[in-house]
Amino acid sequence: MSRIGNKPVVIPSGVKVSVANREISVEGKLGKLVWSHRQEVTVAVDEDAKEVVVTRHSEDRESRALHGLTRALIQNMVVGVSEGYEKRLEIHGVGYLGAIQGDVLQLRVGFANEIQKKIPAGLEVTCPDQTHVVVKGIDKQKVGQFAAEVRAVRKPEPYKGKGVRYEGEQIRRKAGKTAK
Repeated sequence: MSRIGNKPVVIPSGVKVSVANREISVEGKLGKLVWSHRQEVTVAVDEDAKEVVVTRHSEDRESRALHGLTRALIQNMVVGVSEGYEKRLEIHGVGYLGAIQGDVLQLRVGFANEIQKKIPAGLEVTCPDQTHVVVKGIDKQKVGQFAAEVRAVRKPEPYKGKGVRYEGEQIRRKAGKTAK
């Protein structure tokens, strides 16, 4: 039994959800997202109750897994077009900084060259100051993926904590060499 898949997705006011030929379209004040679901599940929109219901056809392992996944992805789409998603990154280290130039994020994080990351379409990336990067968008997957790629440029190291980290992320620190 899928606990997540059985819960209906509540549609907030100002959001339109439509299903046609396995293609789900969610439209809100921030934009529009389209996704096509697998044939193992059925998606129905209940206009009166203002909710989306996901049902599965069989009880095999794959159908049960896709049941919860489909419901979670639809929920993420609804939240994305109504509120949006945001990831905040911090840059720690002497001389480490980030800047935006056009549609490119420039990072100086201790390498000989400046790292340049092209900002994907559909994302809004800002640098309120040189040590913070804010990634915003309506697609949860794109926001998380780009933030993870930026963090992977220079992961925080355990001795001094230098690198790019998520805001509020705890870094497990190690003691250095002991002096004689």
